[in-house]
Amino acid sequence: MNRGFLALLAVSVAIQPAVLWAKPNKARLELEAQLRAHITELSSDAYDGREPGTDGEAMTLRYLGKQWFDIGLVSGTNDPANPWFAPVTIIAREPDTERAVFTRRGKRVFVPNNAVLVVTSGKRGLVENAPVLFVGKGDHIPPRAELAGRVALLLDGGSEGSERQNALLLAGASGVITVLDGDRSLEDVTAHRSRKGYALISENPGGDIEAFITPSALNGALMGTGLDLTKLKAQAEKAGFAPRTLDLAVSLEATSRETRIKTHNVIGKLPGKRPELGAVLILAHWDHFGRCAAPPAEDLICNGAVDNASGVAVLTEVARRLAKGPQPDRDIYFLATTGEEIGFMGAEAFAEDPPLPLGQIVAAFNIDTVALAPAGRPFAVVGQGMTPLDPQIAAYAKSAKRKLDDDQEANAYVRRQDGWALMRHDVPAVMISSSWSDISLVERFMESDYHRPGDQLSRGIELGGAADDVEFLTGLVRWFGDAKRVPFAAK
Repeated sequence: MNRGFLALLAVSVAIQPAVLWAKPNKARLELEAQLRAHITELSSDAYDGREPGTDGEAMTLRYLGKQWFDIGLVSGTNDPANPWFAPVTIIAREPDTERAVFTRRGKRVFVPNNAVLVVTSGKRGLVENAPVLFVGKGDHIPPRAELAGRVALLLDGGSEGSERQNALLLAGASGVITVLDGDRSLEDVTAHRSRKGYALISENPGGDIEAFITPSALNGALMGTGLDLTKLKAQAEKAGFAPRTLDLAVSLEATSRETRIKTHNVIGKLPGKRPELGAVLILAHWDHFGRCAAPPAEDLICNGAVDNASGVAVLTEVARRLAKGPQPDRDIYFLATTGEEIGFMGAEAFAEDPPLPLGQIVAAFNIDTVALAPAGRPFAVVGQGMTPLDPQIAAYAKSAKRKLDDDQEANAYVRRQDGWALMRHDVPAVMISSSWSDISLVERFMESDYHRPGDQLSRGIELGGAADDVEFLTGLVRWFGDAKRVPFAAK
């Protein structure tokens, strides 16, 4: 598919005329018109919500590939077998079967089936007749020798506690049972955990097993041991609390149904004069949710105009302007990621199998949900204070006579965008946009059209700030692409 598409592009390529910046008002109108055209195309019903692995993806890839080729980019996959489109395989898992059997000294203890939920991160998870180790709130993780072969019993305390559960599993627990002793009910957890879970095929297939139990069911299982939940909680509150093995064993089993989604990142490149001095990465996610509503609703498609056709539009127009300028010292990579909406899958795949060593990336700039603010707003840095990029960003902003937001409210969203996946792999990544300097705009969008069919062009869209973003990011990428201005420190 890719080779045929590239052959078609090769015979139909038309070089765009240079944009004349002598008349700023005209140039801004042209830029906003270009942004609107991209958003109109990508968020149209014809793309059916740009869901990975669908015809909507194929249309998105064709559109972006042609745009970037016409602009003058070259393939950035650095893989002759897969030019432009880097394959990403995602596994979608849904809970299927489950069982939990509690025993004491070899005899089964009755616990109602509807009082326990068992789930696995893999295709199948199984623990047979394992001792139960009470670990309290999980504030202090026992040593591996103490956890090995045991199932940890953890107090919920009203919080989801996934980090504590994961820490116990990583430390060697055979499984974790969370007691729902706080505000969460078993129904709440079941509704949440019954959703599809996603992972890259390259990741460890898992098989970790977790269970959730109601307080009354735990008390029933503990009957005759001299303990109940109240006594266990009191023990956990004592100074010097140490985990203790209960007079209880458990067998847990869960299976999942698996579906494989074959999707793609789009990677383009503007070659630099001295690529050995590092590279700059700029990215935005192309995917959305496809059909996200059900009849009798009239509008079933999540078009994703703001989130994130607007980000891809800005990315494309930054590429256009950079391609028309002087050749940078460094390679500039342009990345349109898949699977952001289901857990940064495309960004994670890029980081796990990058087209260049990650240590070569001097800076990465993510673009997401940008068509919210009018022109003239300051620029927020999502990730401010978390990377070594801040001084150079501030220096560029000063030279460009543009104001940076002086608070860090936008950092509340740092874990909700592709840059976070890169940061976890030690890539210095931030998201910079004028829309994010006014959190009230972002929050109003989140509370209204975000991830709903209402996120479409017909509801109105603000392009002034998006055009500001194009201009700011174009200059910023040029700044970081200059090896004299931003020296490369090999990692």
